Parts: sequence; structure tokens; C-alpha cells
Amino acid sequence: MSLALASQTKLLALDVDGVMTDGKLYFSANGDELKAFSILDGLGIKLLMNAGIDVAIITGRTSALTARRASDLGIKHIIQGREDKKVALEELTQQVNVDLKHVAYMGDDLPDLGAIVSSGFGITVPNAHDFVKQHANFCTQAKGGEGAVREVCDYILEAKGLLSETLSKFLP
Repeated sequence: MSLALASQTKLLALDVDGVMTDGKLYFSANGDELKAFSILDGLGIKLLMNAGIDVAIITGRTSALTARRASDLGIKHIIQGREDKKVALEELTQQVNVDLKHVAYMGDDLPDLGAIVSSGFGITVPNAHDFVKQHANFCTQAKGGEGAVREVCDYILEAKGLLSETLSKFLP
């Protein structure tokens, strides 16, 4: 069932804290915020975009580090400082002209739940809140910040019949 849902994905929208990161907030002694992003996730996002699937970020926090990561990866759609993630996702789908049934949304906590349930393919991580896991279509094996996004990118590519071709490009 989830493979069929994943095959219809035209847009992957991601939460940041707990999905692209481990969900912990790190601050230096000077008060600077620090985030650790997975290189595996970054390549997965690039592979997905190279296959013609758009990627967006919707996050409740506002962070220059998130903006930088999005820029580094070439993610054009970034919505920060929005706790109303379902509304933000609906606004984004209107902007990019993609129906919600063609959206995969990946989140880990209660503010993500509306977006997870209203999207065509709702995804979470094993370290998500239990209530969120009960309502998602798919739960990754990898934890947030530890390759979970890459797992989803590979899963979507596989569902679309594009994974083998994508991976074979890395062979000599």
C-alpha cells in the first residue's frame, strides 16, 4: 500500500528538527545554535530532485542554519516559523500547483500531524511521537538525522521505478 502511495509523489515536504536532524537543540556557550545534518540525507534529496521530484522544507522554528542547508542542497521552497504545518503545506501546494494527494510529507511530532494525515503519503521516523506513528502511512527504519530522509528518497525512487537507474549512474 505505501509503495503505491509513494509512487504518486511529485513533492516531498520535510520537517527539520527530528527529521533532517536528530531533534536535539544544540547551543554554544555564546548562544549560537548548532544543527547536525546527515550527508546521506543530502545526497538522497539531490537524487530525488534530479529525478524531477520537488523537495520543500516546512519547519516551526526559524534558523539560518536551516536556510543554509536548503540553499546548499538547492531546495527552493523553504517555509520557516510555521507551527500550522497543514496550512503551510496547503499554501505551498497551491503555489507549486501540486495536489495534496501527490505530496509526501515527513514529520515527527504533533505539529506535523495535520500535514502527515492530509498528504498523499504521510511519513514519520521511529523516534517520532507514538500518536504520530499511528497516523502515518510509513515509518522509516532510520531515525531522524540518521539517514531517515535518504531512506524515504530511495523508497520514492524505488516506487517510481527509478532507483536502479539512479544508482547505476554511480558505477564505473
